[in-house]
Amino acid sequence: MGLGYNFMFDVFPFLFVIIFITVFSIIIYSFIKRIKQDSKNNNSPRITVDTVIVGKRNHIRNSVNNSMDNNNYHTYTKYYATFEVESGDRMELEVPECEYGLLAENDRGKLTFQGTKYISFDRMKN
Repeated sequence: MGLGYNFMFDVFPFLFVIIFITVFSIIIYSFIKRIKQDSKNNNSPRITVDTVIVGKRNHIRNSVNNSMDNNNYHTYTKYYATFEVESGDRMELEVPECEYGLLAENDRGKLTFQGTKYISFDRMKN
């Protein structure tokens, strides 16, 4: 019992600090990355181009918050549309949920975006 017992209590604080620093670093990295992307988008020009919607998808993420007496389940969904411009280049942009349901594949219109940020899509009338 002597060596194993002492070793466990000597290593645990070190491992706890390493795990804490790793998790904290990941959170800080994500935060800085988001700020840089937002800054880059805000400094980019607003561009409006003729496009066609060639695809749609959503990404669902589930999380569980375990508290003392109950489990709280949360679902987060992000919505994406893929736009193809006249040159054949494609770009996938995150779109708001309220507009996602209104977009359909093969819709043609004018896409306005700024960097990687979706601004609007104005559908052309047939």
